[in-house]
Amino acid sequence: MKKIFIIAGIVIIVIAAILIYISKRPPEVVEIAFWTTETQSDRMKTIQLLMDTFQALNSDITVKLVPVDENDMPSQMAAASAAKNLPGLIEGSSELILAFGEEGIFDIKGATKMVKEIGKDRFYQGALKMVESPDPGNFYGLPYHGWVQGIWYRADWFDEAGLAPPNTWENILKAAKTFYKPEENQYGILIGTKAENYAEQCFTHFALSNGGAEFNSKGDLIFNSKEILETLEYYAELAKYNPPGPHTWRARDYYLQGKMAMFFYSTYIMDDLALAEVAAGSLTNENYSELKGSTFDPKLVDNTRIATTITKTRPGGYGSMVALGLVDQDNSAKNEAAQKLLSFLYEPSSYIIFLHMSPGGMNPMLRDIAGKPEYLNDPNGIFKRYGREKIEEITAGLDSMGSFTVVNGKTFPASGRIFAKQIIPRMIYKVTIDGMDPKDAIVWAEKQMKEVIGS
Repeated sequence: MKKIFIIAGIVIIVIAAILIYISKRPPEVVEIAFWTTETQSDRMKTIQLLMDTFQALNSDITVKLVPVDENDMPSQMAAASAAKNLPGLIEGSSELILAFGEEGIFDIKGATKMVKEIGKDRFYQGALKMVESPDPGNFYGLPYHGWVQGIWYRADWFDEAGLAPPNTWENILKAAKTFYKPEENQYGILIGTKAENYAEQCFTHFALSNGGAEFNSKGDLIFNSKEILETLEYYAELAKYNPPGPHTWRARDYYLQGKMAMFFYSTYIMDDLALAEVAAGSLTNENYSELKGSTFDPKLVDNTRIATTITKTRPGGYGSMVALGLVDQDNSAKNEAAQKLLSFLYEPSSYIIFLHMSPGGMNPMLRDIAGKPEYLNDPNGIFKRYGREKIEEITAGLDSMGSFTVVNGKTFPASGRIFAKQIIPRMIYKVTIDGMDPKDAIVWAEKQMKEVIGS
């Protein structure tokens, strides 16, 4: 009997020792990666600070921050998938989120759960619609921030020339011709002609203002249409008043150096126009030898206005929403870690720090954040510098913001796949730079689209 008690006692002591050891043993660390399209060094520093804070609050989770250019995201994701080294969380355009969602790499249950936990009614419902899966009420990702696109223009030049604001096709072309003075190294407008996403963003804005679309409400591909042909022909004509050569957003340098009348850009440009230290990268001749370089013009922000809505047959606005997507890690611990990180990024203090990396460029997708004094009081005073009238003028574009992805309130993920393949930018390049006939270019583009969507 004594032996039984002794053995039982030993067992109890051993179990107690094991429990003590387990309680004192450091928790197993879960490692995940966060891919962000905010690749600029200053933004990376801010995001890394957020990651460090998150890790300090969650000692059992390690986050590797990885910058990925938006144009490279599809190829990088394909490579990571093949190597079975997928990130836990990504930040990317809604089009990319839809494209990846269609490929089946997302943790849809986790994303839908997080939408409910954060508060579905807190999100702008139009933004949520842009990342909804074909199964209503389930989401590929969560809206995080968005921007409005418009034509930023020299209002003082327009006033002096007696021109109306560039808010119609007619007004835009007339102004582009008026201010096109290549002999003075001055140009009428900047639209994208390089085969990159910027070109598609500019083109889509015009197409929406003419009733152009990729799909109809039934899901039929209707890209080869009169409306798209008119848009492409107009776009090619407008491109004649660009600086020479294929261009992307980088040619904004001409505007900041006083050598351009209008340029398409998102609200991300607000701090460049208002702050000398931010504008510095556009005031040299490093990007374009044709430019001599210039000093910062403190009056430029006052002399600049924006036309967020363009009209041809109907008013058209364009913007983009950036979302967070939870990639299925096929590992519950990693999936939970990614959900914790996503939740942290929506906490007011974290969220506002992220948005303040580009005041005006990054607009919150949660209604209650937009009205918080902490959000409106950005560190550099950008919102104060523009004033209430211009801020209202800019944010008014959110009401008319559209894209090819959503038709009559219905989301078409196939549009995201088309976007990822950069078919429209390549079509634009063929016409504006290679000189292809617009009709032939549209036939080529639609054929490419059919191959992508499998029809």
